[in-house]
Amino acid sequence: MNLQEEKITQVAAYLVKKRSQGYMSYMKLVKLLYLADRAALLKWGRPITFDKFVSMPHGMVLSGTLDLINGDEDGVVWNSTFELFGDREIRLKKDPSTGKLSKAEIKLLDEIFAEFGSKTRWELRDYTHTLPEWIDPNGSSIPVGFSDVLKFGDRTPAEIESIKGELESLSSLSSLIASK
Repeated sequence: MNLQEEKITQVAAYLVKKRSQGYMSYMKLVKLLYLADRAALLKWGRPITFDKFVSMPHGMVLSGTLDLINGDEDGVVWNSTFELFGDREIRLKKDPSTGKLSKAEIKLLDEIFAEFGSKTRWELRDYTHTLPEWIDPNGSSIPVGFSDVLKFGDRTPAEIESIKGELESLSSLSSLIASK
């Protein structure tokens, strides 16, 4: 999938706004984003952001989002919305809309924040180490496919293959649209 920067930015901003301070540790943010995408994938057969899942030393993350945070991805929308400051914190510069998010996605984000929002970045890191898809990358990173996560849900192999086909079709369509 092509990186859906605007949607990722809206999801991230929604979660950061849930903290009254208007900022959050970026490690905590990438963990919450991963947990939201994971929950959506297991529940609906599709993630919210369609970002790539990666197993890293500090647990599971969304690869493109981490690249946006680190400045490795040219993020016009992201950079106009967030800034880094302090001890690896991320802060809202402006409040984007939630127009790319469905009511169901917002509800799921609220559920994820209610369950995990009070945890520290380190508690979330430790929690993502307990997820069955996490593999210790020994200082590197390992891509984790959507189907790798789906096998830990209540999906049959046939359902996983069907979902995988749908997600590949969406990826092809997204690439075609992006190239125009």
